[in-house]
Amino acid sequence: MPRKKITGGVSSAFRQVQQRAGALLLSLRNEIRAKEADLRRLHDGVSSLERLAGRAVATRPADGGTRRPTGGGRVNWSAILEQLPKQFKAADVRGIRGVQHKRSSEIFAAITRWIEAGSVKRKARGAYERV
Repeated sequence: MPRKKITGGVSSAFRQVQQRAGALLLSLRNEIRAKEADLRRLHDGVSSLERLAGRAVATRPADGGTRRPTGGGRVNWSAILEQLPKQFKAADVRGIRGVQHKRSSEIFAAITRWIEAGSVKRKARGAYERV
């Protein structure tokens, strides 16, 4: 069924509502952009303060979501081994500054490398000894 042409004030009233909705939409988009820019600026400020404090910096994904903080940069595992007591557990490794936020898989990989290098011996399940 073909549409009938609306004459008079109904069509112009609808167009006015459409124009006003378009203007509001544009205004909202601009406001959102401004808020996102403020949020980015605040995130950057937090990141620089965390770096200054010596903490691991959480990276911000491109989509603006949240991400867990990573373990930080490279770790000198030889220096970590030197800081450990003669007999230790994996939990002792995690207690050393710089590796608290590392995944357990990374810690156990380091312990395995130490064992293969002959720097560490496995005493019992979960217990290790520096050589």
